[in-house]
Order: sequence, then C-alpha cells, then structure tokens
Amino acid sequence: MGRSRWASPLDAIFLMGETPETLMHVASLLYFTYPEGETRSTFLRRLITDLRAAPIEEPWRFRLQTRMFMRQPVHRWVEDDGFDIDYHVRHSALPSPGGERELGVLVSRLHSNQLDFRRPPWEMHVIEGLGGNRFAIYTKIHHSLVDGFTGMRILQRGLSPDPADRDHPFFFSTRKPPRPEGARHEVDPVGDVASILRSLTSSVGSTPAVLRTFVETQLRRGRTPTKAITSYQAPDSILNSRTGRSRRFATQEYDLTRLRAIAKARGATLNDVLMAICAGGLRRWLDDQAALPERPLIAFIPVNVRAPESEGGGNAVGATLVSLATDLDDPLARLSAVTASSRAAKARMRGMSADAVMAYSALLLAPAALQVVKAMSGIPAPVPHTLNICISNVPGPKEHLHLRGARMEATYPISIPGHSMALNITAHSYAGRLDLGFIGDREALPHLQRLAVRTGEALEELEAAVSARP
Repeated sequence: MGRSRWASPLDAIFLMGETPETLMHVASLLYFTYPEGETRSTFLRRLITDLRAAPIEEPWRFRLQTRMFMRQPVHRWVEDDGFDIDYHVRHSALPSPGGERELGVLVSRLHSNQLDFRRPPWEMHVIEGLGGNRFAIYTKIHHSLVDGFTGMRILQRGLSPDPADRDHPFFFSTRKPPRPEGARHEVDPVGDVASILRSLTSSVGSTPAVLRTFVETQLRRGRTPTKAITSYQAPDSILNSRTGRSRRFATQEYDLTRLRAIAKARGATLNDVLMAICAGGLRRWLDDQAALPERPLIAFIPVNVRAPESEGGGNAVGATLVSLATDLDDPLARLSAVTASSRAAKARMRGMSADAVMAYSALLLAPAALQVVKAMSGIPAPVPHTLNICISNVPGPKEHLHLRGARMEATYPISIPGHSMALNITAHSYAGRLDLGFIGDREALPHLQRLAVRTGEALEELEAAVSARP
C-alpha cells in the first residue's frame, strides 16, 4: 500500500466548495526570457523532456480518496500508483508572435476548467509563441493542497538565483526541507488524525477570548470610536453576482518603489497602498458602468498565521474585513480611511494565537453564507452583505530567479472567484515589482482588463495627490 495522509478540516472546506461553477484551484502565470545563446525550439524541447522525466515528490503524486463515515465524507490523500506525468505537464502554443491579449484568452480558458480529482489535482502548461523572446508557464493547483503562502515557498524552491544552474530540481521534485533546530513545532495542516484533534482542541481552548472579541466588535458596529469592519456592513454590488463556469483574467504590474514612497509619505503600509489603489480602480470602473454603490465596498483580506520559520503546507489562513472607502472621491482621504480600517482590523487580532485567529475569522465571515445563498438562488431578497471582494498580497522573492537558465520576469497569481464574490485580486511581490492578477466571472464582470487599467490610473492619481499635499 502506498503512502497516504488525511486532509485537514480547513482543506476539506475547499474540497466541499468545489463545483463546476465554483472552482477551488489557485494558479500562477510566470513569464520567462529565453537564455542567451539558445534557440527557442531547442530550449523548450529539452525543458519539456526534463519536466516529464523528473522525479515526483510528495504531495504531487497524491490523489483524493473519499469515504463515507457516519454519512459524512472523509477525505484522504493517497499515492497514485498510476501517476501519468504526460497528463500533468502539457505543451501549448500561441499564434506567433502572441501578445498579452492572446495569452490572457488562453489563461482565462485554462482557469475555467475543473481539475480531475481522479488524478493528483494539479497541471503545468508550458506556453510558447509569446513575442519579445519570452515563453510562459501556467500552473494550477487545488487549494486543498496549498495556499498562497505555501505556493510562493514552493515556487522559490523550484527556481534558482543562478542563471548558470541547469540542473535545479523542479517544484514537484523538491522535498520539504527539515525543520531548523530550535524551531517552534507546528501542527502539520494535513497530518494524521491526532494532529487534527490537537489543532481542534487548541482552537476550543481559545474560544472564550475569541467570542469576547467578536461580540465586542459586533456590538460596536457603526460607532465612531471603532473603525473595525464587522459582518453585514458591505453594500450590494455587481461584484456579489452568481458566478458561471467561465473566467476572465487580466494583469497589472507596478514598481514597488512607487508604492513604498506613498506609504512612507502618508504613514501607511504597503498593503494599505495596494488596497487604496485597488479601491480607486474599482471606484472608476464601477462608475463607468453606473454601478458604484453609495456605501464603501468591503474587502475580505486573507491573513497568514504561520510561524516565520514555517515552510508551509496545506492551509493555515485567517481573514479580516477592511473598508475600501470607495465612497470617497479624494484619493488621500480614501488612503487614510483604508489605513485606519486596516489598523483597527489588525488590533482586533493582536495577541491571538494562530488557532484563535482562524476561529475569529470563521465567526466574522460566517454571515457571508447568507449572501452566497442569495447569489446562488437569484432571488432578490433583502439580505445584508458581509463582503464584496477578496484582495490578497503574497510576498515573494526579492531577487530574480531562473528556470534552467531562463530568467523569470514576472509572476502573476490567479485565485478564486465564487458566488457573491465574482472578483478576486491577488498581488505578488517579485524582484522589486508588484504583479497583480485580476480574476473574475466572465458573465458577471465584463471588460475586466479595463479594471486593471483603471487601477494604474488610480496609482497615478494617488502619486499626484501625495506630491501636491506632502
């Protein structure tokens, strides 16, 4: 019998959420420049050959096994004895010279397709035909295997800072490094039953403090002394539409020095500036469609709760709610409001353990189930909303990395839209740049590329305002 392991309760949530209309996989679109002195066809032929001949390490050989226990599904990851690397590593081509539009259309289509759970749930597509001496790789993995934090660690281990390194192992060939001596023990998020029970016991022990914080936040909703966003404060928006099976994908890229200069000048964080830029872009984009709500949009912000020394694995994520202040026309006032809301949200979770943060997050977001039901049913019921959009920022490598000599130029994350949250914006910092991936439902949100453009205009507007009023 091959190796196996249990799926954690949080991982199981992503498995239960999988439907043809709510696809629970995450992905990355990576741009590479061909190595100097090598022809494109020769390099790609060798790369594909090496990929298909590489060893496959845990968990990339694992497929899902589901059994019923007391009428409830119990998920377990088991080794796939018939693993077929040719199914997982694929080769595609754009009409040469392919541009951003052609690549965006292909990625939108690839991201709209469900993963096959009869096999290990991941795919890697090597895409040739891009202009500018480039090729791309699109990789998607089900969220039950990794979260964004884990994905970035895996990405870094599967690439090399040395352009001369032509033998560096691929991401699915790398073993998880041993825990450093003296590092704090971390419960494996996809460990055995005992590990899962220990995690649940720890969460129960923190329940009283979590409930006190949650109740206090809810009771103070709308009062001036607190800017912490609570449940039921989001407006109804086209972003809260029911999702179909098709997706739209768009990208944007900024120099990190621009965002850091704004943050320093206004006493904000880099994340605050990112949210303010997204807010400005959303305000303009929704106003173009006469669909801007009078009340500010509320963003769902994932929070990593792992220890700094952790290498990741599975899912260990909390979340909070932040006002995007889209009701404010002034860009500086909007940034100040976003910063205040973000600080208040962080203050609510300060001092909590990782388990307590996840428990508090679950309580805070639980009412959003009502708006999901409303979106799925299509019934125009007066249901209060808790959130409108997900915005996430995943820190990445600070130096350029290489794949068998090809330099990675950009890395765009692609996340999960769903019923009543038809838009997801994820950012990834890399080598002094911030790469943004916009993924939305095709029917609910037309002209998604215009939102990416509007976000760039919002950054320029914010920079001008900071210069005019330092």
